[in-house]
Amino acid sequence: MKISLRAGERVYINGAVLRVDRKVSLELVNDVMFLLEGQVMQASDATTAMRQLYFIVQLMLMNPTDIAAAASLYAQHHTALLAVCESREMLDGLAAIDEMVGGTRYFEALKRIRALFPLEEAILAGATSESPIKAA
Repeated sequence: MKISLRAGERVYINGAVLRVDRKVSLELVNDVMFLLEGQVMQASDATTAMRQLYFIVQLMLMNPTDIAAAASLYAQHHTALLAVCESREMLDGLAAIDEMVGGTRYFEALKRIRALFPLEEAILAGATSESPIKAA
């Protein structure tokens, strides 16, 4: 896997944060977990249930040596989402995400969660007091 970074950009690799001082290309020659700075969600941006799920899985990816607390939080949050979701597409997405997280395929899970953001936004836009998804 080859990634290119701009000056000042960060990449998170197996729990380490690397910041480059100039434009650089990195070739990752073995299997590592990484996130580019643009894919990292800040806690303050985790304002909906799916964004909170993203943030939790992101924690698991960014700190692979200590995921116990994040894994527990993930299980609770995922279970709560399953309990309130009525959308078949959302439920199918949550099932796929859970399979990916169970297989430690966190990056793929993050991509799948991001793909559900527009669906969540549409559901919330039509929300009433009995919304199928509520921000946790």
